[in-house]
Amino acid sequence: MYKYRTLEAWKRAHESVIATLTATDGPTHPRARDLFSQLRRAAVSIEANVVEGYALASRGYYRRHLRIALGSAAEAECLVRVAQELAYLSTEDATRLEDLLGATMKTICGILKRGGAPISQ
Repeated sequence: MYKYRTLEAWKRAHESVIATLTATDGPTHPRARDLFSQLRRAAVSIEANVVEGYALASRGYYRRHLRIALGSAAEAECLVRVAQELAYLSTEDATRLEDLLGATMKTICGILKRGGAPISQ
């Protein structure tokens, strides 16, 4: 049931979402609220799409969901940059999130270039 936890893409996405939720949790500037909300949704979408695509047990659906996860990761990376430039995120948090999201995108791109991971449940 939890075989998705062995996927490198899931491991990277999970680490990214936990770091994002942690970095954006707590008191913030009131104007940061909407930006952080969108960032959090994008980060959660990365992990959720990796798992959903894997669970559908079809190479085509898995690849489709990986592409959606890749788009969400790019969105999250963009939002991290905006949050850092507006000083809503510290440089340290922003750098960590950018590194994690970059590693996640690299992993997903690698899987897509290889034609998608085999689906075995």
